Amino acid sequence: MAGKDFLTLADFEPEEVKRLIEKAYSFKQGETPRVLEGKVFALVFEKPSLRTRVSFEVGIRQMGGSCIYLSQQDIGLGVREPEADIARVLDRLVDGVIARVFSHRSLELLAENSSIPIVNALSDLGHPCQAIGDMLTVYEHKGELNGLGMAFVGDGNNIAGSLALACGSLGMDFTIASPRDYRIPSLVWDEAKKRAVENESALRWVETPEEAVGGVDVVYTDVWISMGDESEASARRKIFSKYQISEDLVKGAKPDFIFMHDMPAHRGEEITEGMLDHPNSVVFDQAENRLHAQKAILAQLFEG
Repeated sequence: MAGKDFLTLADFEPEEVKRLIEKAYSFKQGETPRVLEGKVFALVFEKPSLRTRVSFEVGIRQMGGSCIYLSQQDIGLGVREPEADIARVLDRLVDGVIARVFSHRSLELLAENSSIPIVNALSDLGHPCQAIGDMLTVYEHKGELNGLGMAFVGDGNNIAGSLALACGSLGMDFTIASPRDYRIPSLVWDEAKKRAVENESALRWVETPEEAVGGVDVVYTDVWISMGDESEASARRKIFSKYQISEDLVKGAKPDFIFMHDMPAHRGEEITEGMLDHPNSVVFDQAENRLHAQKAILAQLFEG
């Protein structure tokens, strides 16, 4: 896998992305190597987490390693100390850093100032660990990835951007329906479109959810108000009110479509009350598959 870090899917060739999903699938079948024996990881989390923290801690332990959790109160990333200083200290004490941050630049500074792997457990630019787990989930339920179609309805945020990169890398069509001012940033979208062309798939933006979900294999959504966007909560609820996933909306997808949400989910906002328990929902498989995806990422970084 290219480089020592795992910061964005844009850093990896499409074949590398595909191999990560294959590795995660094999791990889920019970083939987990203990390649982290004696390794210690720092979990540097500016943002709280359920799925990300638990899946990383469990995965590291299953692979023979251990970890130390450091909240923003513990470490003061970029506040109490500059990221570069923190990186140089951790570089001498631990074997890797799993970082969940507000700014992607914080990840870059950690990576630039350390010799140990830095893993992006979420930033404002992307959530590549989530995307690998999501693609594993699609593969499990569909038996393939190439040629499938995914519709993402909602904010063109870090989740949407990472999914666009994943789909473009794996030959999946990707359509996002979002308000015009909430599209995926061009830095990410342009790279995803380039990959889609190379892998004979298509990426497109549309303004209405109905147009996006028509005939697709996967319907995906995320929260309207991410951590850090709380001051915009009222405005966002009004802007995204037409972007709710409902039982009626998903009737436009293929009969055997799967419904995905990275969670936490807000019933009555981005989804109607019954969508998490919809017969086609795979959201709890997604949550489990974070474990297997992250084990694959760590194994790829440390096996060599």
